[in-house]
Amino acid sequence: MSGHVTKSGTSVLDEIGLDPAYIVKAKLAQRIARSISEMGLSQRDAADMLPITQPKLSLLTRGKLDDISQAKLEECLQALGHDIEITIRARRSGAGKVLVREVA
Repeated sequence: MSGHVTKSGTSVLDEIGLDPAYIVKAKLAQRIARSISEMGLSQRDAADMLPITQPKLSLLTRGKLDDISQAKLEECLQALGHDIEITIRARRSGAGKVLVREVA
């Protein structure tokens, strides 16, 4: 079987050439959906905990992220008990990267 292999520590989102800001939002949304699932919550119950409505949560879980900000996604993760850490590394030549790294 041959085909494309995604480098360890990256996702398909990192490789398909999307806008880095959208990739960040998509990864945050994926983690929100996974946390809701891990907690065994319905969308209605999860929305009661989050700073967004159930219809907005439904859109989020389907990847419809145009009308939700990164800041609001971060608020959702915090409401689900996650800590958010943003790190800016030393400047280097060329353009920097935007990474979302999940730490267990």
